[in-house]
Amino acid sequence: MNELNGYDIEDIAVGMSATFAKTITEADIVLFAAVSGDNNAVHINEEFAQSTAFKGRIAHGMLSASVISAAIAGRLPGPGTIYLGQNLRFKAPVRPGDTVQATVTVTETIADKRRVKLETVCTVGGKVVIEGDALVMTTSRAQRAG
Repeated sequence: MNELNGYDIEDIAVGMSATFAKTITEADIVLFAAVSGDNNAVHINEEFAQSTAFKGRIAHGMLSASVISAAIAGRLPGPGTIYLGQNLRFKAPVRPGDTVQATVTVTETIADKRRVKLETVCTVGGKVVIEGDALVMTTSRAQRAG
């Protein structure tokens, strides 16, 4: 892995995986609500959230899913990677104070287009909370040399 470019397409193989974990804090939820404009009461109002099926506040799904982006950008393929697409299926809520662990696993490489397909899974305490797949564009030694 190159610290400026992450893994080049020439170095990526099916089965490679990496993880990144982040604890979702109260501040994260409040700031995400402010930045995104998503002020759904289930995220920011405990009294309201107690009356829902969740019986308490939950983090924004997209905030929780952003841990996947951190795994891709910081670990695999790493710096220089460009997101092209992401499919998400939300399986369980993430609550303030939960630690979300994102794991990305290479399922396919398309070398001539510098594309990598990834399985993406987020867990909290071993329970799957988000699953999906991503398509990214990586860096290439051949392109830099050319």
